[in-house]
Amino acid sequence: MIVVPEEWAKRWKGEDIFDRLFALEGKIYRNKEGRKTIRFTINGRNYFGKFHSGIGWKDLFKNLFQFRLPVIGAQNEWTAIKKLEQLGIKTMPLAGYGKRGINPAKIQSFVITEELTNTASLEDFCRNWQKLPPSYALKKSLITKVAETARILHKNGMNHRDLYICHFLLDLSSGIDLVDNKNPGLHLIDLHRVQFRRKTPMRWKAKDIAALYFSSMDIGLTNRDLLRFIRVYRNTDIKSALNEKRFWSRVEKRGKAFYSEFKRKYPDTALSFDRES
Repeated sequence: MIVVPEEWAKRWKGEDIFDRLFALEGKIYRNKEGRKTIRFTINGRNYFGKFHSGIGWKDLFKNLFQFRLPVIGAQNEWTAIKKLEQLGIKTMPLAGYGKRGINPAKIQSFVITEELTNTASLEDFCRNWQKLPPSYALKKSLITKVAETARILHKNGMNHRDLYICHFLLDLSSGIDLVDNKNPGLHLIDLHRVQFRRKTPMRWKAKDIAALYFSSMDIGLTNRDLLRFIRVYRNTDIKSALNEKRFWSRVEKRGKAFYSEFKRKYPDTALSFDRES
């Protein structure tokens, strides 16, 4: 199966499109464990490509023996993007997808997305909030949008597994001082580890929310901000939301554990996360 823009198909007519795409050159963001992520340009437009060449039997069995489902190709990210589009959550615009082979350790696949321009990750956008607080309206709208996104994911049987604030890209096309306070344009990215179920288990919901909590600990959020997130995420009044003490206790405990582990490994480093696209 191969899905690419029509102009690419015409350009490479009679050639092996798989081989052409896997041979593309550009800025490399990752190249290990059977997965390469690059930024490349075709006809003046920039794209991100994630190319999977198989994780090998060793890593495949290693994951299975650890009771973890390995990500063995690009199909998971392709499916996640399509699902988010259906749910009305902005993400990376799809440009192409392909898969060939049947050996689970050697399947080749790719997913290509258009580059999101004029954006900033929430990690970068919120970095100086402690010293230079944003307007009340802007902070409220961003907290609300992130909480709504997490709620929609979990309500529809999905969990992100890397739901850090760096994986939300804020649209700044109108200018950094003109972000829409009523409906900020947030794009959720880095979807290759998203899981799908009929119903999202509590432990995976808690892990996602703990990741958000952990990655926002150093941006100066107040108790009022945290309560707003809780209320919006649960889509109910704050008293009812806080009655779910077991869940929020789990989120707090895990978020603080993430933070302590990060500070133990990188004592002189502010919270920061690598992103691929």
